[in-house]
Amino acid sequence: MENSKAKKLSKKVWLFRGIMILIPFLFFAILEIGLRLAGYGQQIPLFMQNPSAPEYLLPTPDVVKRYFAKGAESPNVTIETNFFKKIKPEDGIRIIVQGGSTAAGFPYGFGASIAGMLDYRLKQTFPERPVEVINTALSAVNSYTLLDFADEIIEQQPDAVLIYAGHNEYLGILGVGSAYTAANSHGATLLYLKLKNSRIFQLMQSIYSYFSSINTTSNSKQNDNARTVMAKVAKHKNIPHDSALFKQGLNQFEQNMSLLLGKYNKAGIPVFISTIASNLADQKPFSSALLSEEEEQLVATVQTDPSSFELKQLKQLEQLSISNKSADGYYALGQVWLKTQEYDKAKYAFVQARQHDLLRFRAPIEINQIIETLAHDNKVNLVDAEADLSKVAEQHIIGKSLMIEHLHPTIKGYFEISNSFYQALKSTKVFGEFPHPISKFNAQQELPVFDAEVFWGNAKIAGLMADYPFTKQPQQPDYPELKSWSDKLGFAAYKKQVSWLDIANQTLQYANKIQDQLTIIKAVKLLSDAMPDNESYAYQAGVTLISQQRPKEAIRYLTRAMDIQPNNTNSRLALAHAYTQQSDFSTALIWLDSVLKIEPNNTVALSVSKQIEALPVNELSN
Repeated sequence: MENSKAKKLSKKVWLFRGIMILIPFLFFAILEIGLRLAGYGQQIPLFMQNPSAPEYLLPTPDVVKRYFAKGAESPNVTIETNFFKKIKPEDGIRIIVQGGSTAAGFPYGFGASIAGMLDYRLKQTFPERPVEVINTALSAVNSYTLLDFADEIIEQQPDAVLIYAGHNEYLGILGVGSAYTAANSHGATLLYLKLKNSRIFQLMQSIYSYFSSINTTSNSKQNDNARTVMAKVAKHKNIPHDSALFKQGLNQFEQNMSLLLGKYNKAGIPVFISTIASNLADQKPFSSALLSEEEEQLVATVQTDPSSFELKQLKQLEQLSISNKSADGYYALGQVWLKTQEYDKAKYAFVQARQHDLLRFRAPIEINQIIETLAHDNKVNLVDAEADLSKVAEQHIIGKSLMIEHLHPTIKGYFEISNSFYQALKSTKVFGEFPHPISKFNAQQELPVFDAEVFWGNAKIAGLMADYPFTKQPQQPDYPELKSWSDKLGFAAYKKQVSWLDIANQTLQYANKIQDQLTIIKAVKLLSDAMPDNESYAYQAGVTLISQQRPKEAIRYLTRAMDIQPNNTNSRLALAHAYTQQSDFSTALIWLDSVLKIEPNNTVALSVSKQIEALPVNELSN
């Protein structure tokens, strides 16, 4: 009897203990549900529905805000609008690009990006298949963001993921040396990424953000808002090579990228990951170890006249640079060797100057070494864009012909990177054989970037280089000279007085006026791809391509126009014309018959049908 009572008492004790343990969890669950029901907090998805055309999705432009408390200051970086079908098309090619500002095409925009250049070229390569190359890259992000996006990217069922990233591991958002750091360890930052959508966590984050900013004056905020992202992002301005923080950045990149590639491997998605490049010959180090008086004099001599350097001075500078690990010393050494045409030595010195640059806005050698190892270990496709850029660089040293400043490519540089990916996709046959490969020469003749966009981008760079780290104090930007109507249009876009659509439409008008056929073709295709729910742009692109004897490409746009307005007989007639140009008369007749079902007395359809039916039987069957 006593044993029975004891057992009952023991059960009650354990039940009571269980309830006590559950109470805190129950409290937090109720609080979480209550906050969600009250509409508190935010959950920003990577992809959102297009409000004007629900059948299309687009990357959420301000997705970067998911890493900051609601209302808190965040970097002014966005993903440029690019649309894709909510339901993946049958036989479609869907590629998603990940990375930072270079992958995103900064400062020229989507047309210069890896996604933009590939989308334009692959649509010509595969004229009969739906092609979607989607950009999710944006400035100032690193491997944490790539990893955070991965599950949402997998949901979109891409046929391949392309990655160009690694420069922002130290000073990008959540980087080890960044002002925008969530936690002080890799594990804690990964936990933060898991918790960031919890409303309780967001409440605590908002409380912390409020108290941490309570002493900030409105004037200082105003002044700070005028600064560039590069001026705001650097918390640790000196990260010496092989320091603890330096190694932490490498470990962060290696672990995050390993997790990322593991996710894609598990989902069966092919990955193409590229080495990354930066300006070696024409970018002075941002921050160097203090020079000795002797080294300062030698560097000053180089800056005055590198060709006057004597062999004795050269050896002296080399020894001092090695012993002091001086970025400025190495850079001066590279300039001398470049002048004396010892190019291998010059390249080595410039690489060492980047390696010992204390302000880590350019990735060190180790990042590419990690990329190569990860590609091999995870059996993913390595794209060696750095080597390809070096091949076309002057003296095989990447400089100002390929890079605008420290790491953002020129239009030529962007094309070379996109070409590296194009050739990798072609050689691996991940989408099968390329039916209509576009040669490098032909692709260069029709780049998807307008002249006004180039000026717009150069104006952005002028603004960037008028602030830290290119200058000690913010200065008035030295904008390029306005020489043409397209320059003025680009500058108006920089001043936010006109949009990209204005640039495209005005460029098309001017190209029609002077009969610049390549620009006309480029403009009509880009306008339709930018506004895929616009029937007028799609029809215009189709008929323009027919007029230029490019019927296979025309079919893509005319089919799009017909999907938007199924009963538009003009689109159906144009499709019949496109198939006639290819001598596919049987398909042309099908489209002509479809016109006559809608408009039985359509004179064009009746006339062309009679002409086709009068052809010999062997021609009709072709």
